[in-house]
Amino acid sequence: MNLMNRKTFERPDETRRHLMRMMAMGAIFATRPGAYADELVKTPAQTEGPFFPDKLPLDTDNDLIVINDSTSPSDGIVTWVTGKILDPTGQPVRNALVEIWQADAHGAYLHSGSDNDDKRDKQFQGYGRFLTGSDGSYGFRTIKPVPYPGRSPHIHYKITKSGKHLLTTQCYVKDHPGNAKDGVLRGIRDKKQLESVMVDFRPIEGSKIGELAGRFDVVLGLTPADA
Repeated sequence: MNLMNRKTFERPDETRRHLMRMMAMGAIFATRPGAYADELVKTPAQTEGPFFPDKLPLDTDNDLIVINDSTSPSDGIVTWVTGKILDPTGQPVRNALVEIWQADAHGAYLHSGSDNDDKRDKQFQGYGRFLTGSDGSYGFRTIKPVPYPGRSPHIHYKITKSGKHLLTTQCYVKDHPGNAKDGVLRGIRDKKQLESVMVDFRPIEGSKIGELAGRFDVVLGLTPADA
């Protein structure tokens, strides 16, 4: 079955419960080097790119596959992305605003300048945000990122706190064949930093619709107080 065209729907309360479950299950994913303060690898800054939404959607929550109370979810492979925002010493950053945006299943962004805007999936939110808790954790339900001309699959991230910009970066699909040819990704020269932006999207055991889950921890180069 082609998961790109699969449809699924959950009521908002069900989505919240599943999201909390996925965040709580974060420990099931392999912990990359950096779990301890003396091994932390700072997440490299990456370009914001030209497609940060030029008009935010009416719905800006952390569930990107269902807009408001729609009963028509977006195309794409349902994917849960969770992680923590950490300062350089490994301490969690509370009340950090995590914004993500990405192309839809057809490679179109929520932006008037997207090359294939006419093919954009109107059911895909394209952008979401989440305020971290006391443990620095965040979570989104979205789709597995897809490639588009010139870029390998990726999700854009922007981290701010109290109006101060802390980091803009991107995460990528681990072992995707397009990574070696992506000019933005190849700009990361440090091997450990390169590994730090790779996300291993794994099938969720027991999922009846082929959902995936990945963990992406962000380690800031500055503390919020220093920004």
